Amino acid sequence: MELHSRSYGVFPSRAFSFLTAGVRLLFWMVLVTWSTLAIYYSDLPWAGLWLGLAAAFAAFAVWAIWLSRQRRMSAVVMALFLCVVAWWVTIPPSHDRPWRPEVAVMPRASIDGDRVHLTGVRNFEYRSVNDFTVRYEEREVVLFHLTGLDFYISYWSEGLVGHTFLSFLFDNAPPLSISIETRPEVGEGFNPLASLFKQFELIYVVGDEHDLVGVRTSHRNEMVYLYRLNTSADDARRLLLVYLGRINELADHPEFYHLLSNSCTINIIRYANAAGREGRFDIRHLFNGLIDSYLYHSGRVETTLPFDELRRRSLINEAAQAANNVPDFSQRIRAVPPTVPR
Repeated sequence: MELHSRSYGVFPSRAFSFLTAGVRLLFWMVLVTWSTLAIYYSDLPWAGLWLGLAAAFAAFAVWAIWLSRQRRMSAVVMALFLCVVAWWVTIPPSHDRPWRPEVAVMPRASIDGDRVHLTGVRNFEYRSVNDFTVRYEEREVVLFHLTGLDFYISYWSEGLVGHTFLSFLFDNAPPLSISIETRPEVGEGFNPLASLFKQFELIYVVGDEHDLVGVRTSHRNEMVYLYRLNTSADDARRLLLVYLGRINELADHPEFYHLLSNSCTINIIRYANAAGREGRFDIRHLFNGLIDSYLYHSGRVETTLPFDELRRRSLINEAAQAANNVPDFSQRIRAVPPTVPR
Protein backbone atom coordinates (compact mmCIF):
# COMPACT_ATOMS: atom_id res chain seq x y z
CA MET A 1 0.00 0.00 0.00
CA GLU A 2 2.81 2.38 0.85
CA LEU A 3 4.55 1.65 -2.47
CA HIS A 4 1.38 2.41 -4.40
CA SER A 5 0.93 5.65 -2.48
CA ARG A 6 4.42 6.74 -3.37
CA SER A 7 3.85 5.87 -7.04
CA TYR A 8 0.67 7.94 -7.15
CA GLY A 9 2.62 10.87 -5.74
CA VAL A 10 5.54 10.56 -8.19
CA PHE A 11 3.52 10.79 -11.43
CA PRO A 12 1.83 14.14 -10.67
CA SER A 13 5.16 15.52 -9.52
CA ARG A 14 6.91 14.47 -12.72
CA ALA A 15 4.07 15.75 -14.87
CA PHE A 16 4.22 19.11 -13.11
CA SER A 17 7.99 19.24 -13.60
CA PHE A 18 7.65 18.51 -17.33
CA LEU A 19 4.92 21.12 -17.65
CA THR A 20 6.97 23.73 -15.84
CA ALA A 21 10.02 22.96 -17.97
CA GLY A 22 7.93 23.20 -21.14
CA VAL A 23 6.44 26.55 -20.15
CA ARG A 24 9.89 27.87 -19.26
CA LEU A 25 11.30 26.70 -22.58
CA LEU A 26 8.44 28.29 -24.51
CA PHE A 27 8.80 31.54 -22.56
CA TRP A 28 12.49 31.89 -23.38
CA MET A 29 12.03 30.87 -27.01
CA VAL A 30 9.33 33.50 -27.54
CA LEU A 31 11.36 36.17 -25.72
CA VAL A 32 14.56 35.49 -27.66
CA THR A 33 12.78 35.20 -31.02
CA TRP A 34 10.79 38.40 -30.54
CA SER A 35 13.84 40.36 -29.38
CA THR A 36 15.97 39.11 -32.27
CA LEU A 37 13.34 40.05 -34.83
CA ALA A 38 12.66 43.41 -33.16
CA ILE A 39 16.36 44.26 -33.45
CA TYR A 40 16.55 43.05 -37.04
CA TYR A 41 13.39 44.91 -38.10
CA SER A 42 14.35 48.12 -36.33
CA ASP A 43 15.08 51.72 -37.27
CA LEU A 44 18.86 51.29 -37.18
CA PRO A 45 20.46 53.14 -40.11
CA TRP A 46 22.45 50.29 -41.74
CA ALA A 47 21.28 46.84 -42.74
CA GLY A 48 24.57 45.29 -41.63
CA LEU A 49 24.07 46.73 -38.16
CA TRP A 50 20.56 45.23 -37.93
CA LEU A 51 21.84 41.78 -38.83
CA GLY A 52 24.95 41.99 -36.66
CA LEU A 53 23.15 43.10 -33.49
CA ALA A 54 20.30 40.63 -34.01
CA ALA A 55 22.73 37.74 -34.48
CA ALA A 56 24.82 38.84 -31.49
CA PHE A 57 21.77 39.04 -29.23
CA ALA A 58 20.46 35.64 -30.35
CA ALA A 59 23.87 33.97 -29.87
CA PHE A 60 24.40 35.50 -26.44
CA ALA A 61 20.86 34.64 -25.31
CA VAL A 62 21.19 30.99 -26.37
CA TRP A 63 24.52 30.70 -24.56
CA ALA A 64 23.30 32.51 -21.43
CA ILE A 65 20.01 30.63 -21.04
CA TRP A 66 20.85 27.10 -22.17
CA LEU A 67 24.64 26.68 -22.12
CA SER A 68 25.95 28.82 -19.27
CA ARG A 69 25.78 27.35 -15.79
CA GLN A 70 25.49 30.76 -14.17
CA ARG A 71 21.90 31.45 -13.18
CA ARG A 72 22.43 35.20 -13.19
CA MET A 73 22.96 35.12 -16.96
CA SER A 74 19.24 34.58 -17.47
CA ALA A 75 18.67 37.81 -15.57
CA VAL A 76 21.09 39.55 -17.94
CA VAL A 77 19.08 38.31 -20.93
CA MET A 78 15.89 39.56 -19.30
CA ALA A 79 17.46 42.97 -18.73
CA LEU A 80 18.56 43.13 -22.37
CA PHE A 81 15.05 42.12 -23.44
CA LEU A 82 13.56 45.00 -21.44
CA CYS A 83 16.02 47.39 -23.09
CA VAL A 84 14.96 46.14 -26.53
CA VAL A 85 11.29 46.61 -25.58
CA ALA A 86 11.93 50.14 -24.31
CA TRP A 87 13.80 51.00 -27.51
CA TRP A 88 11.16 49.39 -29.77
CA VAL A 89 8.32 51.25 -28.05
CA THR A 90 9.99 54.60 -28.80
CA ILE A 91 10.18 53.99 -32.58
CA PRO A 92 7.64 56.50 -33.97
CA PRO A 93 5.52 56.26 -37.12
CA SER A 94 5.94 59.03 -39.66
CA HIS A 95 4.26 60.70 -42.62
CA ASP A 96 7.64 61.94 -43.87
CA ARG A 97 9.17 59.11 -45.91
CA PRO A 98 9.93 58.52 -49.63
CA TRP A 99 6.56 56.88 -50.33
CA ARG A 100 5.64 54.93 -53.41
CA PRO A 101 3.32 57.01 -55.65
CA GLU A 102 0.37 54.70 -54.95
CA VAL A 103 0.39 55.70 -51.28
CA ALA A 104 2.02 59.13 -51.44
CA VAL A 105 -1.16 61.11 -50.68
CA MET A 106 -3.14 60.70 -47.48
CA PRO A 107 -6.88 61.18 -48.10
CA ARG A 108 -8.98 63.54 -46.01
CA ALA A 109 -12.71 64.04 -45.53
CA SER A 110 -14.68 67.16 -44.75
CA ILE A 111 -18.23 66.54 -43.53
CA ASP A 112 -20.90 69.21 -43.80
CA GLY A 113 -24.24 67.80 -42.76
CA ASP A 114 -25.12 65.13 -45.30
CA ARG A 115 -22.35 66.09 -47.70
CA VAL A 116 -18.86 64.63 -47.61
CA HIS A 117 -16.00 66.23 -49.53
CA LEU A 118 -13.01 63.94 -50.07
CA THR A 119 -9.50 64.83 -51.20
CA GLY A 120 -6.74 62.44 -52.19
CA VAL A 121 -9.09 60.01 -53.96
CA ARG A 122 -6.89 57.71 -56.06
CA ASN A 123 -7.83 57.10 -59.68
CA PHE A 124 -4.64 56.02 -61.45
CA GLU A 125 -4.56 54.96 -65.07
CA TYR A 126 -2.57 51.72 -65.19
CA ARG A 127 -0.70 50.32 -68.15
CA SER A 128 1.14 47.79 -65.98
CA VAL A 129 1.90 47.34 -62.29
CA ASN A 130 4.72 49.88 -62.40
CA ASP A 131 3.65 51.98 -65.37
CA PHE A 132 0.77 54.32 -64.59
CA THR A 133 -0.45 57.86 -64.73
CA VAL A 134 -0.72 59.33 -61.24
CA ARG A 135 -4.09 60.93 -60.66
CA TYR A 136 -5.54 62.01 -57.32
CA GLU A 137 -8.98 63.60 -57.35
CA GLU A 138 -11.50 65.35 -55.17
CA ARG A 139 -14.98 63.89 -54.80
CA GLU A 140 -18.19 64.78 -53.07
CA VAL A 141 -20.77 62.23 -51.95
CA VAL A 142 -24.09 62.61 -50.17
CA LEU A 143 -24.83 60.27 -47.29
CA PHE A 144 -28.54 60.25 -48.08
CA HIS A 145 -27.71 58.64 -51.44
CA LEU A 146 -25.62 55.83 -49.88
CA THR A 147 -27.61 52.66 -50.56
CA GLY A 148 -25.40 49.63 -49.95
CA LEU A 149 -22.07 48.04 -49.27
CA ASP A 150 -19.92 45.57 -51.22
CA PHE A 151 -17.15 43.42 -49.81
CA TYR A 152 -14.04 42.46 -51.81
CA ILE A 153 -11.54 39.69 -51.16
CA SER A 154 -8.39 39.51 -53.27
CA TYR A 155 -5.73 36.80 -53.18
CA TRP A 156 -2.10 36.84 -54.26
CA SER A 157 -2.41 33.07 -53.95
CA GLU A 158 -5.67 31.50 -52.81
CA GLY A 159 -5.44 30.20 -49.28
CA LEU A 160 -5.84 31.30 -45.68
CA VAL A 161 -4.70 34.89 -46.21
CA GLY A 162 -5.95 37.57 -48.59
CA HIS A 163 -6.75 41.26 -48.68
CA THR A 164 -10.20 42.66 -47.98
CA PHE A 165 -11.73 46.05 -48.68
CA LEU A 166 -15.12 47.71 -49.08
CA SER A 167 -17.01 49.73 -51.66
CA PHE A 168 -19.75 52.11 -50.58
CA LEU A 169 -22.56 52.29 -53.14
CA PHE A 170 -24.49 55.42 -54.07
CA ASP A 171 -27.57 55.84 -56.25
CA ASN A 172 -26.26 59.07 -57.78
CA ALA A 173 -22.47 58.56 -57.90
CA PRO A 174 -19.88 55.88 -58.67
CA PRO A 175 -18.96 53.47 -55.84
CA LEU A 176 -16.32 54.70 -53.41
CA SER A 177 -13.73 52.09 -52.44
CA ILE A 178 -11.72 52.22 -49.22
CA SER A 179 -8.83 49.83 -48.74
CA ILE A 180 -6.84 49.56 -45.49
CA GLU A 181 -3.23 48.90 -46.50
CA THR A 182 0.43 49.23 -45.67
CA ARG A 183 2.17 52.39 -46.84
CA PRO A 184 5.39 51.13 -48.45
CA GLU A 185 8.33 53.29 -49.32
CA VAL A 186 9.98 53.33 -52.75
CA GLY A 187 11.62 49.94 -53.29
CA GLU A 188 9.66 48.22 -50.54
CA GLY A 189 7.25 45.31 -50.86
CA PHE A 190 4.92 43.79 -48.31
CA ASN A 191 6.47 41.43 -45.74
CA PRO A 192 3.96 39.84 -43.30
CA LEU A 193 6.62 39.14 -40.67
CA ALA A 194 8.12 42.62 -40.92
CA SER A 195 4.64 44.13 -40.52
CA LEU A 196 4.62 42.86 -36.92
CA PHE A 197 7.65 45.03 -36.11
CA LYS A 198 6.79 48.61 -37.10
CA GLN A 199 8.09 48.31 -40.66
CA PHE A 200 5.09 49.83 -42.43
CA GLU A 201 2.88 52.79 -41.76
CA LEU A 202 -0.88 52.51 -42.28
CA ILE A 203 -2.98 54.15 -44.98
CA TYR A 204 -6.65 54.08 -45.93
CA VAL A 205 -6.57 54.24 -49.71
CA VAL A 206 -9.76 55.93 -50.93
CA GLY A 207 -10.26 55.40 -54.61
CA ASP A 208 -12.22 54.62 -57.71
CA GLU A 209 -13.04 50.96 -58.30
CA HIS A 210 -11.41 51.09 -61.72
CA ASP A 211 -8.16 51.72 -59.80
CA LEU A 212 -8.43 49.67 -56.61
CA VAL A 213 -10.17 46.69 -58.22
CA GLY A 214 -8.79 46.95 -61.75
CA VAL A 215 -5.12 47.03 -60.75
CA ARG A 216 -5.63 43.77 -58.89
CA THR A 217 -7.57 41.91 -61.56
CA SER A 218 -5.78 43.17 -64.67
CA HIS A 219 -2.21 43.93 -63.61
CA ARG A 220 -1.31 42.17 -60.36
CA ASN A 221 -3.01 38.92 -61.41
CA GLU A 222 -4.83 38.59 -58.09
CA MET A 223 -8.03 36.59 -57.80
CA VAL A 224 -10.78 39.00 -56.73
CA TYR A 225 -14.20 38.11 -55.32
CA LEU A 226 -17.08 40.55 -54.92
CA TYR A 227 -19.92 40.03 -52.41
CA ARG A 228 -22.93 42.25 -51.81
CA LEU A 229 -23.50 42.62 -48.06
CA ASN A 230 -27.07 42.69 -46.79
CA THR A 231 -26.24 45.72 -44.67
CA SER A 232 -28.99 48.32 -44.41
CA ALA A 233 -28.42 51.77 -45.86
CA ASP A 234 -28.45 53.28 -42.36
CA ASP A 235 -25.77 50.84 -41.15
CA ALA A 236 -23.68 51.53 -44.25
CA ARG A 237 -23.86 55.26 -43.54
CA ARG A 238 -22.81 54.77 -39.94
CA LEU A 239 -19.91 52.62 -41.09
CA LEU A 240 -18.78 55.20 -43.65
CA LEU A 241 -18.78 57.89 -40.95
CA VAL A 242 -16.58 55.67 -38.76
CA TYR A 243 -14.21 55.23 -41.70
CA LEU A 244 -14.12 58.95 -42.42
CA GLY A 245 -13.28 59.72 -38.81
CA ARG A 246 -10.40 57.25 -38.90
CA ILE A 247 -9.17 58.61 -42.24
CA ASN A 248 -8.87 62.10 -40.75
CA GLU A 249 -7.23 60.78 -37.56
CA LEU A 250 -4.66 58.94 -39.62
CA ALA A 251 -3.95 62.00 -41.77
CA ASP A 252 -3.17 63.95 -38.59
CA HIS A 253 -1.45 61.19 -36.60
CA PRO A 254 0.46 58.42 -38.39
CA GLU A 255 0.14 54.83 -37.19
CA PHE A 256 1.94 51.59 -37.87
CA TYR A 257 0.26 48.78 -39.73
CA HIS A 258 0.19 45.53 -37.74
CA LEU A 259 -0.84 42.25 -39.32
CA LEU A 260 -2.72 41.02 -36.24
CA SER A 261 -4.10 44.19 -34.69
CA ASN A 262 -4.19 47.06 -37.21
CA SER A 263 -4.84 45.52 -40.62
CA CYS A 264 -7.57 45.29 -43.24
CA THR A 265 -10.06 42.68 -42.00
CA ILE A 266 -9.46 43.26 -38.29
CA ASN A 267 -10.25 46.95 -38.74
CA ILE A 268 -13.28 46.29 -40.94
CA ILE A 269 -14.73 44.11 -38.17
CA ARG A 270 -13.77 46.68 -35.53
CA TYR A 271 -15.49 49.51 -37.39
CA ALA A 272 -18.53 47.38 -38.15
CA ASN A 273 -18.80 46.78 -34.39
CA ALA A 274 -18.60 50.53 -33.80
CA ALA A 275 -21.35 51.02 -36.38
CA GLY A 276 -23.67 48.54 -34.65
CA ARG A 277 -22.62 45.07 -35.80
CA GLU A 278 -23.58 42.22 -33.50
CA GLY A 279 -21.33 39.19 -33.42
CA ARG A 280 -18.35 37.63 -31.73
CA PHE A 281 -14.74 37.22 -32.76
CA ASP A 282 -14.18 34.45 -35.29
CA ILE A 283 -10.83 32.93 -36.22
CA ARG A 284 -11.68 33.72 -39.87
CA HIS A 285 -11.26 37.40 -39.01
CA LEU A 286 -7.53 36.64 -38.77
CA PHE A 287 -7.38 33.98 -41.49
CA ASN A 288 -9.17 36.35 -43.79
CA GLY A 289 -8.82 34.14 -46.82
CA LEU A 290 -11.80 32.35 -45.30
CA ILE A 291 -13.78 35.48 -44.49
CA ASP A 292 -16.35 34.85 -47.24
CA SER A 293 -17.24 31.60 -45.51
CA TYR A 294 -17.79 33.59 -42.32
CA LEU A 295 -19.95 36.14 -44.14
CA TYR A 296 -22.03 33.36 -45.69
CA HIS A 297 -22.59 31.29 -42.55
CA SER A 298 -23.36 34.36 -40.45
CA GLY A 299 -26.01 35.44 -42.96
CA ARG A 300 -24.31 38.65 -44.08
CA VAL A 301 -24.38 37.79 -47.80
CA GLU A 302 -26.70 35.99 -50.20
CA THR A 303 -27.50 32.52 -48.82
CA THR A 304 -30.12 31.23 -51.28
CA LEU A 305 -27.28 29.61 -53.26
CA PRO A 306 -24.91 26.96 -51.87
CA PHE A 307 -21.71 28.62 -50.69
CA ASP A 308 -19.51 27.01 -53.37
CA GLU A 309 -21.85 28.24 -56.11
CA LEU A 310 -22.00 31.73 -54.61
CA ARG A 311 -18.23 31.85 -54.46
CA ARG A 312 -17.87 30.66 -58.05
CA ARG A 313 -20.22 33.38 -59.28
CA SER A 314 -18.50 36.03 -57.16
CA LEU A 315 -15.15 35.75 -58.94
CA ILE A 316 -15.03 38.90 -61.08
CA ASN A 317 -11.63 38.65 -62.82
CA GLU A 318 -12.98 37.83 -66.26
CA ALA A 319 -15.59 40.58 -66.17
CA ALA A 320 -13.11 43.11 -64.76
CA GLN A 321 -10.48 42.35 -67.39
CA ALA A 322 -13.05 42.69 -70.15
CA ALA A 323 -14.17 46.04 -68.73
CA ASN A 324 -10.70 47.35 -67.98
CA ASN A 325 -10.84 50.46 -70.16
CA VAL A 326 -14.54 51.25 -70.23
CA PRO A 327 -16.32 53.96 -68.23
CA ASP A 328 -19.00 51.60 -66.83
CA PHE A 329 -16.44 49.36 -65.14
CA SER A 330 -18.35 49.20 -61.84
CA GLN A 331 -21.60 48.21 -63.52
CA ARG A 332 -19.98 45.48 -65.60
CA ILE A 333 -18.20 43.75 -62.73
CA ARG A 334 -21.57 43.53 -60.97
CA ALA A 335 -23.36 41.97 -63.92
CA VAL A 336 -22.54 38.40 -62.84
CA PRO A 337 -22.26 38.26 -59.02
CA PRO A 338 -25.58 37.54 -57.25
CA THR A 339 -26.92 40.38 -55.16
CA VAL A 340 -29.10 40.46 -52.08
CA PRO A 341 -32.75 40.96 -53.08
CA ARG A 342 -34.01 44.44 -52.23
